[in-house]
Amino acid sequence: MNFEETGKLFNLAIAREIEANDFYAKAAKTALDTSVRAIFADLAKDELAHMELLERLRADPTLPMKMHKPAMDYKVAEEVDLPTLSTHMKPAEAIALAMKTEQRAMEFYAGMAAQCADQELKGIFQSLAEMEAGHKCRLEALFVDIGFPESF
Repeated sequence: MNFEETGKLFNLAIAREIEANDFYAKAAKTALDTSVRAIFADLAKDELAHMELLERLRADPTLPMKMHKPAMDYKVAEEVDLPTLSTHMKPAEAIALAMKTEQRAMEFYAGMAAQCADQELKGIFQSLAEMEAGHKCRLEALFVDIGFPESF
């Protein structure tokens, strides 16, 4: 893979992170429920950090990248319907929307890794997929806690 193709892959990934940051930031500003606002604000920060990491890697793909331990995927997001963003979302709906978004990001980066012949670049995208899987896992645990509370 040449420098130009690598740059295009990073540009695409950065654009997706900017889009995700914008989406979460807008959702955080418009949500009426304070816990929903907090969830989306936290996710917006995560996406901004991903964008900054990708920009550093685009400038120098040889930078060391901390490998993440793959998260246990219980596939909760895959079983939940994608809710529509609204200002009146309940926390469980907001988390469902976020975990579906993270699932898509994880699949996007895994697909990018699968297309890379360059092992260094493949490792970067695999690591990004694992970061997104970690977010998805965290959101799935939160969703299960909120969406299915124990009753006594």
